[in-house]
Amino acid sequence: MSKYLVNKFLYTVDRDPDLVERYKTDPSGTVAWWEAEKANEILNVTTQEKSTWLEFTDSEREALVAQDHVRLFEMGAHPFLTLTLFIAMFEHDHEPLGYVKAYAQRMSHISLPYPDIAT
Repeated sequence: MSKYLVNKFLYTVDRDPDLVERYKTDPSGTVAWWEAEKANEILNVTTQEKSTWLEFTDSEREALVAQDHVRLFEMGAHPFLTLTLFIAMFEHDHEPLGYVKAYAQRMSHISLPYPDIAT
């Protein structure tokens, strides 16, 4: 897994309210668009400099499209990035802290040692 690219997706989508809503309502289209248009941009660089080789694996793409934070974590995505993005997408559909509790419950089967989240 390219932890860097998955974490970059989670990070950049979370920082744009329009992308958060787009990812919530059209995950497949958003993942495909982001991979084609944004994956190779260099973070925090304002020039048009880009790389050309980054792309999601099929497993990464499937987990992102499914919005499956448990699978993403099991593959090495950083849990703070999934938590903050998924709170932005789903918290308003639950009672206060409801989504956070549901997020934790879905992760409760995971025990130490946790997957390596270093990038």
